[in-house]
Amino acid sequence: MTAPTPRRSLFLGRMSLPERNFIADALRTETVGGVLLLVAALTALIWANTMGGSYEAVRGFHLGPASLGLDLSIQHWAANGLLAVFFFVAGIELKRELVAGELRDRRAAALPVIAAVCGMAVPALVYTAVNTIGGGSLQGWAVPTATDIAFALAVLAVIGTSLPSALRAFLLTLAVVDDLFAILIIATFFTSKINFVALGLAVAGLGLFYLLLRKGVRGWYVYVPLAVVIWALMENSGVHATIAGVAMGLMLRCHRHDGEKHSPGEHIEHLVRPISAGLAVPLFALFSAGVAISGNALHDVFTQPETLGVVLGLVVGKAVGIFGGTWCTARFTKAELNPDLKWPDVFAVASLAGIGFTVSLLIGELAFTDDLALADEIKASVLIGSLLAAVCAGILLKLRNAKYRKLCEDEERDEDLDGIPDIYELDNPEYHLRMAAIHEAKAAEHRRRAEVASGMHTGDDGPA
Repeated sequence: MTAPTPRRSLFLGRMSLPERNFIADALRTETVGGVLLLVAALTALIWANTMGGSYEAVRGFHLGPASLGLDLSIQHWAANGLLAVFFFVAGIELKRELVAGELRDRRAAALPVIAAVCGMAVPALVYTAVNTIGGGSLQGWAVPTATDIAFALAVLAVIGTSLPSALRAFLLTLAVVDDLFAILIIATFFTSKINFVALGLAVAGLGLFYLLLRKGVRGWYVYVPLAVVIWALMENSGVHATIAGVAMGLMLRCHRHDGEKHSPGEHIEHLVRPISAGLAVPLFALFSAGVAISGNALHDVFTQPETLGVVLGLVVGKAVGIFGGTWCTARFTKAELNPDLKWPDVFAVASLAGIGFTVSLLIGELAFTDDLALADEIKASVLIGSLLAAVCAGILLKLRNAKYRKLCEDEERDEDLDGIPDIYELDNPEYHLRMAAIHEAKAAEHRRRAEVASGMHTGDDGPA
C-alpha cells in the first residue's frame, strides 16, 4: 500500500478572521501615518533646499536640562526621543506576533523570518561588496537593511493597489522582524562608551516596569513617568535610547485572558500607534530627511561607493534577499504558494520592502557621526534608493492590480450582511441556509416581476 503524500503547508494563504481584522486595523493606521510621513519628508526636502539656513538652525537648536544630560538638539530629540515611541509600538507588535500572530507557530514563522533575515543579510553584503571593490567605508553596511512599513503602505495608498491581506500581513511581518534586528544592530554596533551606573538604573527601572505589569497595576500616571525616567537613564547610559522603547513594548501581555476582548498590549498599541505613526515618525522625518539635493549631489550618490552601496542594497539587495529566501524556504520545505498568487507577486512585495526610510536614516546618522557631509549624502542615497524601490514595486504591482482587486473583493464580500466576510463562512451550515433564504426571496421577487411583465405584455397585444 502506497504511503500518503505528506500535506504541504500553504504560504500566503487566508488568515484567521481575528488576525485579519487586527492586521487590517493596524495597517490602516500605518497607511495614514505613511502619507503623513511622505508629506513630512517632502516638506523637509523643500525646506532644506530653499531655506537651508533656517532648517539647520531649527534642527540644531538645543533644549533640555543639561544637569540631567538631556541638553539635546531638536534633531537628537526626534531621533532618540520620538523614535522610542515608534520602537515601543514595534516591541508590542513583535510580542503580539510571537504569542498570537504569524510567528507563534514555528513552522509558519520560519518562512517570513528567513525571508526577513535574508532581506537584511543580502543588502548588507551588497553594500560591503560595493565598498570593498570601490575602496569606500564599511561603516554603513547596516543602512540598507531596514524596511519602513509606513512608507511602503503610503506608496500602496498612492498607487491605489488593492494588495490582498495575506501579502500585506507578510510585508508587516517582515517589517516587524526587521525592526527587531535593527534594534539588535543599533545596540551591538552603535554603542561605544557605556555609563554602567546609568545603564544599571535603567535596567532596574525596566525591572520595576515589568513587576508593576505582572502585579496588574493600572494607570497611565504610573507608567508614563516611569517610562520617561527609564528612557532618560538609557539615553545617559550610552546605549541608544530607543532600546528602552522596544524593551518596554516586549514586556506587555499580548495574549487574551478569558472574557477579554483585547489584551493589554493590543489595547495600548491601539492607543499609542496613532501617536507613533501620525506624530513621532513624521516629526523624525521632518528633522532628518532634509538634505540639499543638487546635480552634483545626485552624481555623487551614483559614483561614491558608500552611497551607491546603499542604493543598490535597497533596490537590488532587498528584492533579491527576500525573494530568494522565500523561494528557497518554500522549495526545500513543505510550504507551497497560495494558488491565487504567483511568485512575481512575492517579488513585487520584496521590491516594496526596499523602502527603508525611517530606520535607514537613523542608522545612517549613527554610522557616520564623525563625517556630517557623508552622513547627508547617505541620507540622500536612502531617499533615492527608497524612491527607486517604490517605483519598481509600483510598476510590478500595477501589472497585477486587476487580480488583486478581485481577491480583495472576494475577501470583503458579505452578501448575508452579518458582518463576517462570506469567504470565512463556507463551512458554516447557517450561512448557507441564510443565503438560500436570500436567493429564494430574490427568486420570488423575480417571478412576481415576470408575472407583472407578462400581464402588461398581454394587455399590449389585446384588442383596444
